Amino acid sequence: MKGIRILQPRYRELIWYKTWAGLRAEASQNYLSFLWWIFEPLLSMAVYYLVFGVLIKRGTADFVPFLLIGLITWQWFANTIIHSMNSILGSRQLMTQVDLPKAVFPSVIAGMDIIKFSCVFVLLLVFLWSYGFLPNVYYAALPVVMFIQFTLNLTFSYLVAGIIPFFPDVRFLIQALLQLVFFVSGVLFDGSSIPEQYQQYFYLNPMANVIDAYRDILMHERWPDWSSLGVVFCFGCVGVVTGYVLISHYDRHYLRIIAR
Repeated sequence: MKGIRILQPRYRELIWYKTWAGLRAEASQNYLSFLWWIFEPLLSMAVYYLVFGVLIKRGTADFVPFLLIGLITWQWFANTIIHSMNSILGSRQLMTQVDLPKAVFPSVIAGMDIIKFSCVFVLLLVFLWSYGFLPNVYYAALPVVMFIQFTLNLTFSYLVAGIIPFFPDVRFLIQALLQLVFFVSGVLFDGSSIPEQYQQYFYLNPMANVIDAYRDILMHERWPDWSSLGVVFCFGCVGVVTGYVLISHYDRHYLRIIAR
């Protein structure tokens, strides 16, 4: 691997340009345009609240904000992975015309999804303020938590983007695994409700730590567990480098795959 090509200014500019171009193209395909980025997660959250908050009537105190924080955080993570799976194969036209690092394609997806998440997150903050969870000094930790989650998202974005071209059917396994991980990430329940002897295993899931961090800041008005987040960040950094090396190593192989 000849250096980290993706960090070169021309590729950073390309990622920025394709991110906004992709967002505009995606919005133009829907009648609701950019509003669909907001309505889609809101509909999903309404369904989960109806099932778990109304019909089953299981949840914690202040279950609505508790649920919304977990769902919005999880959707950013899951959507980035799902959207990245076909990012390399779906860019065959550009790949045959220009020689560029293939990590550009999942990076663009990650950029698009963080912008979508930001739009929904702003609405979440407005809702929390109206609900009674007002801004506090601990909001200073939000950019740090978001950056840590972004490294985690980018890790899996690179990994799935690099693997799927060789094993296309793995995408179905990934979608099934995401459904499983959803139910063990604390989106619908508080991790403290798990028997103490099992909590150490529960928090091996990095998303469980990230979701707890958002709730600590936005609901409980306290600093997140920095030691746990530090572990997640280290995992994310190692994962990003590993994923980038994987894609770079097989850079030329992707061209042969799409030429079949």
